[in-house]
Amino acid sequence: MSKKVVVFDYGFGNVRSAERALAHVGADVEITRDFDRAMNADGLLVPGVGAFAACMSGLRAARGDWIVDRRLSGGRPVMGICVGMQVLFARGVEHGVETDGLDEWPGTVEPLKAPVVPHMGWNTVAPAEGSALFAGLDADTRYYFVHSYAVRDWSLEVTSEAIKPPLVTWAEHGEPFVAAVENGPLWATQFHPEKSGDAGSQLLTNWIETL
Repeated sequence: MSKKVVVFDYGFGNVRSAERALAHVGADVEITRDFDRAMNADGLLVPGVGAFAACMSGLRAARGDWIVDRRLSGGRPVMGICVGMQVLFARGVEHGVETDGLDEWPGTVEPLKAPVVPHMGWNTVAPAEGSALFAGLDADTRYYFVHSYAVRDWSLEVTSEAIKPPLVTWAEHGEPFVAAVENGPLWATQFHPEKSGDAGSQLLTNWIETL
């Protein structure tokens, strides 16, 4: 039986591309902002494009902040993509304005310090050791990025031996930044799997297989 995945439609994200990519790898996909459907799906995918503050406003208006928190509290898988990943951090800073994020992880989304911004195009990543998200993908595999902001410092420390520490994957554009995170039921990528061809399909397959 195929896994039921909801692409959360809160007005900020290329939901059709995400739908096609997930359907391509065998998921039963629905685009909706319906509370019950988003809560009860096997997996919830949160896309995101544009400004951090606008995405947070849209998420809150659609009760997405509550849905993400409740799903994670129950160990239900959530995956964020691009700004859908960025809003999982504590805050975002754009044009000097600070906006609170979902605060699932500490950290600040800030402008990339690079000669050319936005970071647009194909780039490699350095997956964390033991990554399930990047299983079966070569070290020189390239993924498609489009962003001007990123998390440059990972500050979450796990002090309990009973808790598995998050797996953090890095990439570089002018400076190192967080490209992906695997943290229990919460996974996220700064790049766009749905625009990353066969590599993106493999990555989404890896996620669906954990649902």
